Amino acid sequence: MQRADEIPIILVDDEKHIRLAAGQTLELGGYGVTALERAEPALELLTEQCPGVLVTDINLPGIDGLELMKRAQAIDPDLPVILITGHGDISMAVNAMRDGAYDFIEKPFSSELLLDVVRRAAEKRALTLENRRLREDLAAQSAPGPRVIGNTPAVTQMRRLVQSIAEAPADILLMGETGTGKDLLARYIHEHSQRRDHNFVAINCGAVPENLIESELFGHEKGAFTDAKARRIGKFEHANGGTLFLDEIESMPMSLQVKLLRVLEEREIERLGSNQLIPLDLRVVAASKADLKERAEAGEFREDLYYRLNVVRIDIPPLRERRDDIPLLFQHFALIASNQYGREVPPLSAERLHSLMAHGWPGNVRELRNLAERYVLLGEACTFDFENRPITDSNASGMTLPDQVARFEKMLIHTELGRHGGSINDTLQSLGLPRKTLYDKMKKFGLDKNDYKS
Repeated sequence: MQRADEIPIILVDDEKHIRLAAGQTLELGGYGVTALERAEPALELLTEQCPGVLVTDINLPGIDGLELMKRAQAIDPDLPVILITGHGDISMAVNAMRDGAYDFIEKPFSSELLLDVVRRAAEKRALTLENRRLREDLAAQSAPGPRVIGNTPAVTQMRRLVQSIAEAPADILLMGETGTGKDLLARYIHEHSQRRDHNFVAINCGAVPENLIESELFGHEKGAFTDAKARRIGKFEHANGGTLFLDEIESMPMSLQVKLLRVLEEREIERLGSNQLIPLDLRVVAASKADLKERAEAGEFREDLYYRLNVVRIDIPPLRERRDDIPLLFQHFALIASNQYGREVPPLSAERLHSLMAHGWPGNVRELRNLAERYVLLGEACTFDFENRPITDSNASGMTLPDQVARFEKMLIHTELGRHGGSINDTLQSLGLPRKTLYDKMKKFGLDKNDYKS
């Protein structure tokens, strides 16, 4: 729940003494107040994600309070609107409540009444916005195509950032260690944008020989060079209308970086051996496992290209920094492998689960996925052999014993819910817990039985 000092209150009243008194009351109550004497400036402050409350007098010069409420509801039907009324306006205010006003306050009103009504309206607004975020997250998690799996704060924040910029035309820079899922996130961005019906074209800049990468990107005309026996459409042109994913951008030759910068700025290309300009309408998503700013400072990457790519940057957290997502990810990958190989997922013992949580995961999500597939194929014969791998858990090292016990308890409940497909009866029997205790712990750990139903 938001603190009061984070909640903006838009107060509109043309009577100066009421505006000053009510504004001071709300400020003393800890709210951030914008006090206005007319409705027109208030409309400019209202957005669909406005976290606050609108408090307005009914009788205003120009746009009156009822019209202001109507226009505010057109922006967001769920925005709480509190009306300030005179004695003769009560019937009008009652009708306004039927039309969606949150509440009304009759003049003269006490400070306590104003604060009580605003507090309830602000709490309702916070719940409305939280439910919206949850629905958006659920829709993103259940949508077809690539999915960003995880409920830790770092992943939730990353998913919301992606959702907010997916429809924007800006190019994007993805930063993350090897195996964190940069390719998947690029595809996720593409599938959640208006470009989803056009091509998603990926090229690994480090896997194409330097003497071929320019032809791969720009294409060539017949006879452009010795082996150019026919016209070839390059990756830029093939991605026109869609998304071009440049993985390992740090490996791109310096000579080609100049040409890429020009394409990003001018949105047009020439095939090798041609003088004809081809206009482009595409989004470029570049990815790097290296710090491009450090590379630029060392003269190993063009600084102007770095700043051009760095308009929107998304940092993908390594698996060791989102450790609570490991059981969920393992289950997800195991179910995929189960469908692929036609085998059941063996129950995961507490010892194996502890091994998963204690491992350092230098290969990140890719390493976890490989292990999940191996586990489905080999079952109990699969050894979680991490002896030769570094085990680092910076988060756990700073945790108290009760925190570590709670984490382990959460893992056990998560595992049993997954094993029994979300069945509460089977889970409480396998864990030996009373029903109320299991429900209390599931609520404490944010576990929902519906997430485990196949």
